[in-house]
Amino acid sequence: MASSVNDFDLYRPSEEHDMLRDAVRSLAEAKIAPYAAEVDEEARFPQEALDALVANDLHAVHVPESYGGSGADALATVIVIEEVSRVCASSSLIPAVNKLGSLPVILSGSEELKKKYLAPLAKGDAMFSYCLSEPDAGSDAAGMKTKAVRDGDSYVLNGVKRWITNAGVSEYYTVMAVTDPEKRSKGISAFVVEKSDPGVSFGAPEKKLGIKGSPTREVYLDNVRIPADRMIGAEGTGFATAMKTLDHTRITIAAQALGIAQGALDYAKGYVQERKQFGKPIGDFQGVQFMLADMAMKLEAARQLTYAAAARSERVSLGGGKEDLTFFGAAAKCYASDAAMEITTDAVQLLGGYGYTRDYPLERMMRDAKITQIYEGTNQVQRIVMARNLP
Repeated sequence: MASSVNDFDLYRPSEEHDMLRDAVRSLAEAKIAPYAAEVDEEARFPQEALDALVANDLHAVHVPESYGGSGADALATVIVIEEVSRVCASSSLIPAVNKLGSLPVILSGSEELKKKYLAPLAKGDAMFSYCLSEPDAGSDAAGMKTKAVRDGDSYVLNGVKRWITNAGVSEYYTVMAVTDPEKRSKGISAFVVEKSDPGVSFGAPEKKLGIKGSPTREVYLDNVRIPADRMIGAEGTGFATAMKTLDHTRITIAAQALGIAQGALDYAKGYVQERKQFGKPIGDFQGVQFMLADMAMKLEAARQLTYAAAARSERVSLGGGKEDLTFFGAAAKCYASDAAMEITTDAVQLLGGYGYTRDYPLERMMRDAKITQIYEGTNQVQRIVMARNLP
């Protein structure tokens, strides 16, 4: 069956997606990139990025229109995160973690809960974090110890959550806690906790290798009493909601990895055309050309896998079948983050001694890339997930 060029859009984003990319790239280069090195050096929250993203409705694009959001699809969300991450990985955690923290409410929350918490998020009045990990419950998240005990019309929460991104800055926290210790994963429930709830406090910011502009802190819950209607979904469904959330949001980590890798490749490409050794640009040497070719090839493979996973995420969100989303989400996150680590390491190599200094952005990109192999499930865990969900 013959088709014209305009009918064959199977493997490319729509015109609207391309326009969004151009808009976000321009904004990121003008308003976020100038502060990226300083944010990393001072390990401070990228307030300039938050202000710019909120002013342009790009801080939480995934929130449905019915709650005041942009209603962006999963691929549009990926493109926003990718383009912000291309200049500053720390800043990309604003839209990424806003989705991670609020998606349990979108997937499983009551209508009242959605109205109460998604509207301020969409307006930019609040950020949302996700509290799953604990000191003794990392990859084995079902082994968590944080408890939520019913007391009349309330639940009382006690425990410690670790590695919480944007903790202390976010107003809202999706917290997983044990409501029935006998049932292991089926005894875990999800709640919305507010920063202002009595008994909520935060540990000192972690001193990290990368993403230094995004605070990572422990969240302490000391007899935190919250209304029972802040439970997300039914009692005992929290762990299932947490895992369903990760099927969708691992793709945003893949997006972050793509952005970091693209930023590194773009910088290295420019550098090798300018840097001269032995009387000509080092980009003229075949050994350098082969490195760039491999970097670009890995990046494009990662992007295609990530965009295919994002399309599946959107179809599932719209009521389609499972579409092997668990496999594709894990595969995209795992492949893209491994590729980002390889590409940023090679980019540093291409700059030689300069790549190793803070005068150039590549050592920061290499440090930032590492975390994408670790959070939202280590890449070893992703391989377990893939093996259990082979399509």
